[in-house]
Amino acid sequence: MERHRDQDLERIRHTLLAMGGVVERMISEAMRALVTHDAERAGAIIAADQEVNDLEKSLDEQCREMLALQQPTAVDLRFLVAVMKIGGDLERMGDSAVNVAQAVQVLSAEPQLKAYIDLPRLAELTQGMVRDALDSFVRMDARLALEVCQRDDSVDDLYKQLFRELLTYMIEDPRTVTRALHLLLVARNYERIADHATNIAEDVIFYVEGRDIRHIKPDLLSGSPRSGAR
Repeated sequence: MERHRDQDLERIRHTLLAMGGVVERMISEAMRALVTHDAERAGAIIAADQEVNDLEKSLDEQCREMLALQQPTAVDLRFLVAVMKIGGDLERMGDSAVNVAQAVQVLSAEPQLKAYIDLPRLAELTQGMVRDALDSFVRMDARLALEVCQRDDSVDDLYKQLFRELLTYMIEDPRTVTRALHLLLVARNYERIADHATNIAEDVIFYVEGRDIRHIKPDLLSGSPRSGAR
């Protein structure tokens, strides 16, 4: 019975990581499509969203089946709760990558408004948060998960900077409004992806330690997170 349970848990973990891999590629490819004005690449990102949706459904079914048939407790129960929430955040990240890709399809037909320096930096920060949030889950590393939460402020600051810059373009030259709004949409969706990465990191801390740190600023948390705690 215990071996069967472990096999089911591993199958669920594998599905989640497969989903995470697809989403990470979508996030990365969306920015590459923007920088290279590649509408075809953007179309491939939009098409990949169905795979993410299918993986989320499979993940939910596996988790529900295990909850119903095996009635897990303690860390296994926390694992399943965390996985179902993480799956939801990954699906929303995929949706945000699709939003970026759709903006790229519009922007690829227009003259470039500005040099793409801060936007790739925003994407890089966001991708790092997603990667480390998923790594913290695999390694059961609550300390790394907390670091991910703390990095969200850097993404927010860069997004605000981009917002001010793009708003200035629109005020100074109304002809830039459409392009600036689409670039703002791109920036906003990467900022949202970072928020979802933060949610995943919070779920990892719940899974590893049984602590719910939602709605608490990471710099106000007391005590040192434990890695691989049971």
